[in-house]
Amino acid sequence: MTVRSAFGVLRRADWRVLAAPLLVMMILMMLVVPLPTFVLDVLFTFNIALSLVILLVTLYLTRPLDFAAFPTAILLTTLLRLSLNVAAARVILLNGQNGTGAAGQVIESFGAFVVGGNYAVGIIIFAILVVINFVVITKGAGRIAEVSARFTLDAMPGKQMAIDADLNAGLIDQEEARRRRADIAQEADFFGAMDGASKFVRGDAVAAILILFIDLIGGLVIGVFMHGLNLTQAAQNYTLLSIGDALVAQIPSLVISIAAGIVISNVSTGQDVGRQLIAQLFSHKHVLGIAAGILGFIGLVPGMPHLSFLGAAAVLGGILWLREKRLRETTAEAAAAVPPPAPAEPEEVSWEQIEPVDTLALDVGYRLIALVDRLQGGELLGRIRGVRKKFAQELGFLVSAVHIRDNLELRPGGYRIALKGVDVGAGEVFPDMLMAINPGQVLGTLAGQPTTDPAFGLPAVWIATSQRDQAQALGYTVVDPSTVIATHLHHLLQSHAAELLGREEVEGLLAHLSTRSPKLVEDLVPKQISADRLRKVLQNLLAEGVPIRDMRTIAEVLAENAGQIQDADELTARVRQALGPFIVQTLTASGKELSAAVLDGQLEQILLSSLRADPAQAAIEPGLAQRLMERARDLMQRMEAQGASPVLLTVAPLRQFLARLLARTAPRLRVLSYAEVPDQKQVKIISTLGA
Repeated sequence: MTVRSAFGVLRRADWRVLAAPLLVMMILMMLVVPLPTFVLDVLFTFNIALSLVILLVTLYLTRPLDFAAFPTAILLTTLLRLSLNVAAARVILLNGQNGTGAAGQVIESFGAFVVGGNYAVGIIIFAILVVINFVVITKGAGRIAEVSARFTLDAMPGKQMAIDADLNAGLIDQEEARRRRADIAQEADFFGAMDGASKFVRGDAVAAILILFIDLIGGLVIGVFMHGLNLTQAAQNYTLLSIGDALVAQIPSLVISIAAGIVISNVSTGQDVGRQLIAQLFSHKHVLGIAAGILGFIGLVPGMPHLSFLGAAAVLGGILWLREKRLRETTAEAAAAVPPPAPAEPEEVSWEQIEPVDTLALDVGYRLIALVDRLQGGELLGRIRGVRKKFAQELGFLVSAVHIRDNLELRPGGYRIALKGVDVGAGEVFPDMLMAINPGQVLGTLAGQPTTDPAFGLPAVWIATSQRDQAQALGYTVVDPSTVIATHLHHLLQSHAAELLGREEVEGLLAHLSTRSPKLVEDLVPKQISADRLRKVLQNLLAEGVPIRDMRTIAEVLAENAGQIQDADELTARVRQALGPFIVQTLTASGKELSAAVLDGQLEQILLSSLRADPAQAAIEPGLAQRLMERARDLMQRMEAQGASPVLLTVAPLRQFLARLLARTAPRLRVLSYAEVPDQKQVKIISTLGA
C-alpha cells in the first residue's frame, strides 16, 4: 500500500478508530520525552476533564453494560495519570530551583490555592484523599465487583436455560436468543474485568504516595546540593510543587474511583442514578414527615444549633407539601382527561398463543442445574446424548432431542420426564452423593438413605462419595446421579419406543434407506403402502420390543405383501416371520438352543375357538383371561429365575392376541409363533402355560 492510499484510507475512516492508539502513544511519549510546562498544563486539564466526563456518563447509565468499555477506560486513565506524574516529576526535579511556578500553572495553583500554600496542610489533605480513595471507595467497589462476578457466573446456566425455554416455546426468535446470550456473556466479562480494574486504581494510589516522597526527597537533595539553595527555600519550592503534582493527579483518580463505585453498585431498573435516588428517596410521604418531625424536635432542644435543624426540617416539610400538591393536581388532571372506559374488546386468539408441546422434556430442580452446566463439570448433557445414540443403535431410529428446563415446582433434587406433555417418569437424586444399587447378591449393608432405582425398581442406597470403594467391595453397583437420570431416561425410551415413532421419524428412516436402496423406497411408498400404514407396522414391531434396524428387510416384505394385504396387524406378522432369525437370536446366546414354554393343548383349542367365533373382538371369558395373565406372570418369573429369557411359543393366529393380553402382567414375556423360529434352531420346551 502506498503512502497516498494509506492517507486516503485514514481520511475515509471514522476518526474514532484513531482515538485509542493516539492516547496510548501520547502516554508512552510522556514517559520518555521532556514536556514544556504549557503542554503539562494542557494535559493535566485534559486529565481532569476526562475524569469528569466519565463520572457524568456513569451518573446517566441505566445499566452497567451501557458503558462496557469502562474497565478499559480505568486502565487508560490510570496510565495517563502515572505518565503525567512521571513527566511532572521530571520537570520538578530539573527546574524546581526556579520557584513554585517551574512546573506550570496547574501544579502551582493546586499547591498554593487548594491548600493555601502550606505544604504541611497539603501533605495532610493528600493523605486524606489517598485514604478515602484507597481504603473506602476502591476497596468497596472491588468487593462488589468480585461478588457480582461470582453471582453472575453462578446464574449463567439458569439464564441460558431460560433463553432456551423461551426459544423452544416460540416466545423469541433466533436473533433475540443470540442477543440475550451475548448480553449474558458480556455481563460476566464486564464484572470480571471490573474486579481486575479495581486493582489498577489501588496500585495508582500506592504509586502516587511513592512518587510524592521521591519528588520530595529528590527535590531537596537536588536543590540543596546541586543548585545551592538553603534548606528552607528548597523545602518551600519542591514540597509545594510535589504536593501540587500529587493533588492534581489524585483528584482525577478519586473521581474515577467514585465513577467505578457508581457503576458497580448501580442496580438496573431502566433509570439513571439521579432518577432512581429522587424517585426512591422521596416516594414515601411517611418517611419525609417523620424525618422532618425528628429534625424539628432536635432543633427545639436547648443548646442545639436551632437554625440548622429547624431549617432542615422546614426543607423536608416543604418537599412533602409540594409532593402532595403535585400528586393531587396530577390525579385531578388525569381524572379529567381520561374518557369513560370503553367496553373491553376480547383479544383475538392467534396461533402464536399456542405453545408447542415438546416430544421429550426433562424438568429438573434447581440443585440439578449444576449437572447440566458443562462449566461446573456437569455430565448430564453428555449422558443424554449417549442415551440417544445408544437408543438409535439398538432400535434403529433417531429419537427427538430432549428439552431440558429448570422447574421450581419440583423438589431441589427432583426431576420429571415427560413424553408429548404427559409425565412418564419421575425421581429424585442428590448431586453430592452416589447411588449404590443392590443387584440381588451383596455381602453386607451400607449406611445411607434407602431408596429405589427409578429405572428397574431395585433396592438401593444413597451413600457419600467416600463410601464408593466399600460399596463396590460388598457387591453393590455404584452410579452417579447423572447416570441414574440417564438410565431412567433410556429405560423409558425403550418402553415408549412405539409412541416416539412419528411421521417425521418415518420420513427420516425412508430418507436414510433411500441412500442405499433408492429404487426400493421409490416402489414402496406411496405406490404399495402409505406412510401411515408403514408407521403403524413399525409401531407394532416396536411395541413388542422388535428393533427396526433392518429396514431393508422390512421394506422388501412390505413391498411384496402390501398390495394384497391391507390389515396392518397381518402385515406386521409377515414382517415378524422375515425377522424371525434376528428376533430369536436376541433371545438366545450364539449356538445355543431356544428355551421356551408352550400353551396347554386344551387352552390353545379354547382360545382358537374364541378367535374363530369373533375374530374382530378376540374376546375370552373374563375369569379365564385373569387366570391366564396370573399364570403368565408366574411363568415369566420362573424362567428368569432359571436364567432363561422368558419366551412363549404358540401358533400364528394366537400370537398377537396373547402378546397384547399378557403385555401388562408379564411385560418381559416374549410371545413368538412357531413360524418365526428358524428351522435350524433347536427348541427346548421347559414349561407349559395352562389356565
